[in-house]
Amino acid sequence: MGFFGTIGYYICIPFAALLRLFYNLTGSYGIAIILFTLVIKLILLPFQMKSKKSMIRMSRMNGKIQEIQKKYANNQAKLNEEIQKFYAEEGVNPMSGCLWSFIPLPILLALYSIIRQPITHFMMLSQEVVQKMVTAVTAAGADMSAIVQMKDGAAVVKDGITQLTAYGQINLVKTVSSTLPELGNSVDGWINMNYDFLGLDLSATPWSVVANFALTGAVIGMILIPILAGGSQLLFSRITMKQQPTPEGPGAGSTKTMMYMMPLMSVYFAFMMPAALGVYWIAQSVISLVQEMILGKFYNQKLEAEETARFEARQADRQKRIEEGRRQQEKIRQESETKMTLKEKQRAAQEAKANKKKISTSEAGRVGERPYARGRSYKADRYDSEQ
Repeated sequence: MGFFGTIGYYICIPFAALLRLFYNLTGSYGIAIILFTLVIKLILLPFQMKSKKSMIRMSRMNGKIQEIQKKYANNQAKLNEEIQKFYAEEGVNPMSGCLWSFIPLPILLALYSIIRQPITHFMMLSQEVVQKMVTAVTAAGADMSAIVQMKDGAAVVKDGITQLTAYGQINLVKTVSSTLPELGNSVDGWINMNYDFLGLDLSATPWSVVANFALTGAVIGMILIPILAGGSQLLFSRITMKQQPTPEGPGAGSTKTMMYMMPLMSVYFAFMMPAALGVYWIAQSVISLVQEMILGKFYNQKLEAEETARFEARQADRQKRIEEGRRQQEKIRQESETKMTLKEKQRAAQEAKANKKKISTSEAGRVGERPYARGRSYKADRYDSEQ
């Protein structure tokens, strides 16, 4: 086992433990995979909620982004600058939702390894156990053509280890579980697997039944698994795309192409891999679809409320500034009137003082209210008649 194989093995351990737990509880491989998918989605839900919120915010800003794109259509540098400026003003990171979209891929690869290698990656038994089972089954006279690699009528052995076919471990487990269950019971940690689910063999590949087509319910069901896997993912992709910003220019065509290519790839891989993986694909798409609809409705309402609150806050702030401006103007007007009143009082006082100086005289020249009743030659008895 190489470095990457070792890393992949340890990545599989927690997923295998979870799938094994559900299989032991239900006894059904199909139900165990569905429950496994549900729990994984719940574990990833907080991260996907953050991604979904960012995606919806981007979608709601799509109109403004398109306005910027049209305005600076002939200036790419200015266009990028204005869009980045707009994102900064809105507090949005357009890449924040991208990271979590890649998480399902390593989970899918880990699950494929668990399904394809049930002895070493599901039961977590050693390679020595695999070799022991191969030897015991061969000695029991079982058909080994679908289990080990054959060359010139003999099993291929490398470094003392019998080389298995691509799905040799699955076929080995099926052979032991169906014909030699006591052999499996003798090995600590061994599980005699039952791959039957709704009358379908989840260990088989749908393409194998196409090659031996017969109009039976089991064959039709096996063929429907890849079709449902691709169809559910296409539906999920279409709903997701509607809630994302609509790209313009060359990117629009590639986005639409990817929307159809991924489901088609799902159909292809689901035909070529064990049907159990197709069940996971269907469950994952259906659960994601339900989650998408619920989170979409929730965050649209939440963001609508937040935008309304921000608008009302801006309006209140604007009204506050208007009122503050009015108060400032009133204060200036009142101060101006107060200054005018003081000036008028000072002017009146000055005028009164000036008038007072004009009409005042010494007491020597005053008689009653007449300020100049006396002169230099004043004589009190000037006009008295002298007899």
